[in-house]
Amino acid sequence: MKKIIINSIKKIITDIDNLLITFSRKFKFTSALYYFLFSRSFYRECQAVLEGRYKYLKNNKLSNSEALLRRNIHRIEKGLIMKPRRKVFALDYIEETVNAFIQFSSNSEIKGTPSYIWFKNVLESYFDAVDLNNEKLSKQFKLFQQLNLSSDHGNKRVPFRRSERLINTISYDQLKKLSLQRRSVRWYTNDKVPHKLIENAVDIAKLSPSACNRQPFYFRVIDDEALLKKVSGIPGGTAGFAHNFQMIIVVIGNLENYTFERDRHLIYIDSSLAIMSFLYGLEVQGLSSCVINWPDVPHLENKMNSVLDLENYERPIALISVGYASENDLIPYSEKKTINELIKYN
Repeated sequence: MKKIIINSIKKIITDIDNLLITFSRKFKFTSALYYFLFSRSFYRECQAVLEGRYKYLKNNKLSNSEALLRRNIHRIEKGLIMKPRRKVFALDYIEETVNAFIQFSSNSEIKGTPSYIWFKNVLESYFDAVDLNNEKLSKQFKLFQQLNLSSDHGNKRVPFRRSERLINTISYDQLKKLSLQRRSVRWYTNDKVPHKLIENAVDIAKLSPSACNRQPFYFRVIDDEALLKKVSGIPGGTAGFAHNFQMIIVVIGNLENYTFERDRHLIYIDSSLAIMSFLYGLEVQGLSSCVINWPDVPHLENKMNSVLDLENYERPIALISVGYASENDLIPYSEKKTINELIKYN
C-alpha cells in the first residue's frame, strides 16, 4: 500500500512538471523562472561560472594574467595573418595586453617558459608590423621596450607559412585503420601504465584546436591504488569492471579562463577535442582506453569534487580508463551511424 501511494505521488509530481515544462518552454523569461523556482539542475553551473569569473579578475590583479594573455596574443596573431594586413589593429586591447605582459614578466619563474616566449615573440612581431606613428601604439611600444627583453635563439614562435612545416605521410586508409582499432576497452592486464606514455599522449592532445588557445583543462592522472579505487567507483557506468583499472584519468575543465558567461561551454568543447587526440596518442603507443560517461548528477559531482579536492570553478568533464588491453576479452561492437545520417550539406 505504501509503495502504491509513493508511486502515485511521484506520478502526480511528474505530471505537474510536464505541464510546467509545456508552458515554461515558450519564453526565455518563463524558462528562467522554471529553473529558478522548480529545478536546481543549473545551480552548480551558475556558481562555477561566477567562481571562474571571480578567479579570472583576481588573477589579473595578482599579475597572474595568463588567460587574458593567451586570448589576446592569439587575437594579435590572427591580425598578423590577415590579407591584407592592416597597419593599425588591436587598438581596443593592445593596452591591456602590454600591461598584462609587463605584470606577467615580473614573475621570474615564468620567464623562459614556452608561453612567455610566445607572448614576447608575437608582441615583437606586432610592433614590427604596425604603424608606430599612431599615438596609442607608440606609447605601448615604448612601455614594451622598457622591459629590455633579451633576444631569442632559434625559431621564433610567430605565425608561419604552411610550406614551412613538414607534411605528414599518414594516408586516409592508415587513419581509418587506427580509428577501427581504437575501441572502448573495459578489460585490462595487470601491467602498470608508464607515465611517459601518458605524457606523450598529452603532448599530442595539447596540439588540438582550442578557442583563443586558452586550453581550459588539465588531465588528472590517477594510479595510486587507494585513490584509483575511490575515483573509479564514483561514475555510475563502471560497475562490474572498475576493479581491473590500472589507471583512470579525470579531465578537468577550468572556468577561471573566462570573464564572460558566453564562454562557459568552451571547457567542454576544447577538452573534448583534446580527449580525442589523447586517445589516438594512447592507441599508437599500445595503450587502450574507455571514455566513461559523466552526466551532471549532483551527488556524484559533489563526491568527485570532494575526493579530488577541486575548486568551485573546476568541473569534471570526462573520465578515461587507461591500460593494456586484455586481448581475449570482449569489446562491444557499437555499430555507428551511416555517413548519410551524419552529414547534411548546405
